[in-house]
Amino acid sequence: MTTKKTPAPIARMTVITLGVADMRRSIAFYEALGFTRKARASGDAIAFFDTGASVLALFPWEQLAQDATLPDHPRPQAFRGSTLAWNCRCEDEVDAVLAFAVDCGGSLLKPARRTDYGGYSGYFADPDGHAWDVVTAPGIEVGDDRRVHLDD
Repeated sequence: MTTKKTPAPIARMTVITLGVADMRRSIAFYEALGFTRKARASGDAIAFFDTGASVLALFPWEQLAQDATLPDHPRPQAFRGSTLAWNCRCEDEVDAVLAFAVDCGGSLLKPARRTDYGGYSGYFADPDGHAWDVVTAPGIEVGDDRRVHLDD
């Protein structure tokens, strides 16, 4: 008897979906950050934003939990085990992004500082507490195409 192995698909990350409590507030926040909203025909049911390489989606927290067959309560107030990242070209850009995110309605989690790996990083949270690392790091270049390019 032969065992047939399924061929591996091409790995890709296409969409990151965040559960949010207030769709309109979150849509306004991400538009204020400068992300371009796409596929507006969905109205406030779901929101998609172009990030340059993948898509950021916002979806009502309860509905996302239900779709994933997970409980929606209690909502975590502690670290969730993941962060989003906004890579920058220089330290000044890191500082500017952090200040801008706070001006748009985010909250500063950690002011930027030099890292032990030779980078510069700080954190903000969106209105639902999703943590964003704003960072410049050796070996990670941000191109004119808004994509990150990694050293081999």
